[in-house]
Amino acid sequence: MINEITRDAEERMQKSVASLETAFNKIRTGRAHPSLLDGIVVNYYGAETPLNQLANVIVEEGRSLVVNPWEKSMIGEVEKAIMKSDLGLNPSNNGESIRVPMPPLTEETRKEFTKQARHEAENARVAIRNIRRDANSDLKELEKEKEISEDDLRRAEESIQKLTDKYVEAIESSLAEKEQDLLSV
Repeated sequence: MINEITRDAEERMQKSVASLETAFNKIRTGRAHPSLLDGIVVNYYGAETPLNQLANVIVEEGRSLVVNPWEKSMIGEVEKAIMKSDLGLNPSNNGESIRVPMPPLTEETRKEFTKQARHEAENARVAIRNIRRDANSDLKELEKEKEISEDDLRRAEESIQKLTDKYVEAIESSLAEKEQDLLSV
């Protein structure tokens, strides 16, 4: 029982950290990266479809992305979806592909993106703490039903706390890396 609770808590914590990484990928730095467009959905014959299922996205010259839709008739829809996204990008097409230049970040936008990254990291920390709380309450329930002893409960709670510390540390290092990325010119 204790191992199941611990394993479940660890899996959920890993998912929280992975979710944070996904959120960080959506916060743009001054460099072009294909994952920047991952959150964009395109109206594909009436169905909302992720951009990466309709086109190939490549980095060109480090400061721009080139989107090559597999169906040339979708260029207009893809361009419209990129413009409508909240990324502040200005795509242009040449009939064959769409070029998305990355505008350089101003000091103000860098600080704003850093604030957004800190907010995402705090959400991840809260999620980790909630997972710890859930696991500990499950363990206390087992102890109350006399399925485990007080010593087992204490050891299991220490184990859960170590997991929590480990994943909070992973969040901190990920945040430090993203902040460094954002603030470097």
